[in-house]
Amino acid sequence: MDIFNALSLIGGLCLFLFGMNVMGQALERRAGSKLRSILEMLTTNRAAGLLTGLGVTAVIQSSSATTVMVVGFVNSGLMTLRQAINVIMGANIGTTVTSWILSLSGIESDNVFVKMLKPTSFTPILALVGIVLYMFCKDSKKNDTGMILLGFATLMFGMDSMSDAVSGLRDVPAFAELFILFKNPVLGVLAGAVLTAIIQSSSASVGILQALASTGKVSYGAAIPIIMGQNIGTCITALLSSIGTNKNARRTALVHLSFNIIGTAILLTAFSIVKAVISPAILDDNASLFGIAIAHSFFNVLCTLILLPMAGLLEKLVLKLIPDDKSEEAVSELDERLLATPPMALERSHKLAVQMASVAVDALKDSMGTLKNYSAEIAEKIREDENRTDHYEDILGTYLVKLSTRRISAADSSESAKLLKIIGDFERISDHSVNILESVEEIRDKEIRFTESAAHELDVITSAVEEILDLSLKAFIDNDLSAAAKIEPLEEVIDVLKDTLRNNHITRLQKGECSIEAGFVWSDLLTNLERTSDHCSNIAGCVIDMAKPKMNIHESLRQFRTGSSDFKTELETYSKKYSLA
Repeated sequence: MDIFNALSLIGGLCLFLFGMNVMGQALERRAGSKLRSILEMLTTNRAAGLLTGLGVTAVIQSSSATTVMVVGFVNSGLMTLRQAINVIMGANIGTTVTSWILSLSGIESDNVFVKMLKPTSFTPILALVGIVLYMFCKDSKKNDTGMILLGFATLMFGMDSMSDAVSGLRDVPAFAELFILFKNPVLGVLAGAVLTAIIQSSSASVGILQALASTGKVSYGAAIPIIMGQNIGTCITALLSSIGTNKNARRTALVHLSFNIIGTAILLTAFSIVKAVISPAILDDNASLFGIAIAHSFFNVLCTLILLPMAGLLEKLVLKLIPDDKSEEAVSELDERLLATPPMALERSHKLAVQMASVAVDALKDSMGTLKNYSAEIAEKIREDENRTDHYEDILGTYLVKLSTRRISAADSSESAKLLKIIGDFERISDHSVNILESVEEIRDKEIRFTESAAHELDVITSAVEEILDLSLKAFIDNDLSAAAKIEPLEEVIDVLKDTLRNNHITRLQKGECSIEAGFVWSDLLTNLERTSDHCSNIAGCVIDMAKPKMNIHESLRQFRTGSSDFKTELETYSKKYSLA
């Protein structure tokens, strides 16, 4: 093997890793919101978690990527540690799919149909279809499908290049002696762990082993310990990803490492005993590509079968190794690791936006409550809630802008735009809560008194605003179009109420029934209540418009007002409900 073979080996490995990365990312985009649905189906049920980890890893072709995602999910509170353990075990089985695909390279036959099963035969066809879809189709889903095919073709060409580059090693005595050395199980495990840790992909590491096996100089006795070590080496990616995360996320990475070390220790002991006592002849046979795929699958499935019933003990182990610290915040708000999986990043963003919306609505309701029952504690809570809402908007806005720079589907892009608009409206609602509180404090400080009729009018409009807040929250959280449809007619009723209440105040002022100072505060209160309803209308328009292919909130609301009989019915209902008579 000369310098040119070494360069070909490096180039083949680069193509292999690049193809795997491109294919995995395109598959994630192509799956889109389905990944979110898979996450929602996760329960503490072991089988569900196991199958989820297996399926996701089989799709994106990387247990390391799956485990890094899981670390991010746990860090963001999307998944519990117990759920993560089951998913990680499934991921270890899912990663064996790659070795089976690569083993197709070893097919030998003169039959044309069997020959077509060899990757070198069908990948050029996949590459041709992929480049056509990628270059000549405008649809993003077809583009992603093209990238999947191109990524797979690149991966297989890289594997073929590696096999060709190392083919000359079959005649090098030192190479055979090296793998005789690896027949020592401990050295084999260390070699597999170090190689996989360096390239951070057990799938790629198995691919290299299969390429070396194609020389006919790698025995099963040397290959099996290396395969065991590869499962330990792949943990380095998750461990690096857990740096700077919360305790549960670090525990998740440690579970991955513990699972593979314990599984390897058990099976390595069994392997060594069998080798010493029975010394099966197959261990001296040359390993084939299919044989390595079988050994890889057998090892990972057996590890999972042994340790799956011990998931609870693994959880207790990592809880002992990384104990709780009450001073540490339990859940990180937004984890940038999730940006690599846009549907999951949006899911977390939506959950945080729901928290923000609830805080903003509570603040506004509390501020209206101070009109009758003021206390320093409630006033402090309102101001704290407003600060929290500002913080939510800041981190969510920054996060969603970063997400928009990624390649995301049209549906995810619309969802991101909706969240950006809606969090702005909820933040403004929390601002109005402080404005109302300040008006209440002015009333108290200046000992302003409203007339009985003014107090009644204030009760009517605050009740209407409380209802529109509840409808807005329900429409947003549940994506409830029925609740959203009721907001616009109620908003018009509140607009009419504001004008009526202002006119009534002018009448009272002319009769000398109230003071000018009371009039200023009255005007401020009405303005903040009416503007709150305007923001609720914006939220409703956003929710309604998401049901349509394009986002044009004002056009959606205009069509709803002018073309809906339900709008007129609801308008009449709310007009009667919030009548001043």
